[in-house]
Amino acid sequence: MTQKKVAGREALMAGMQGEARRYMASYALFNQAVADHLRLHPTDVQCLSLLSLEGEPVTIGRVAELTGLTTGSATRLVDRLERAGYVRRERDAEDRRRVLVASVPEKAAELAAFWRRLNRAWGELFDAYDDAEITLLTDYMRRTIDLSATQVERLRAGEFDAD
Repeated sequence: MTQKKVAGREALMAGMQGEARRYMASYALFNQAVADHLRLHPTDVQCLSLLSLEGEPVTIGRVAELTGLTTGSATRLVDRLERAGYVRRERDAEDRRRVLVASVPEKAAELAAFWRRLNRAWGELFDAYDDAEITLLTDYMRRTIDLSATQVERLRAGEFDAD
């Protein structure tokens, strides 16, 4: 690769990294605004999204896995969601010792309607992209999710602490 191409690539990557940081900050602020609107904690909003993707009632341990929280913190999160009326605890029909966390159907429907209203603008944003670009963006999102999970593990293991 020529020196000019290397410098161009470095500038392109620096620009992209700056935009990625702006993107992540804007998403965090958006998530905070959604949480404020719903009178929830931002982590609670993300937990509700993850629970809706799970589709089935889950244990507190699974809530902890999904959110990256300790089981104690996940229990407090579920306590908040239960007080707000979004989830309920129920005994596992197969193992009465296990307690499952299940979405409250009425609140889940309200939340789904809220997200549909918000998502209209996102749908319009993506109307500008063709199918191949949507496929590329979806691949990028999946790869970002995987990389983020790896980076979270590395952060928690102290791999980025000062030398």
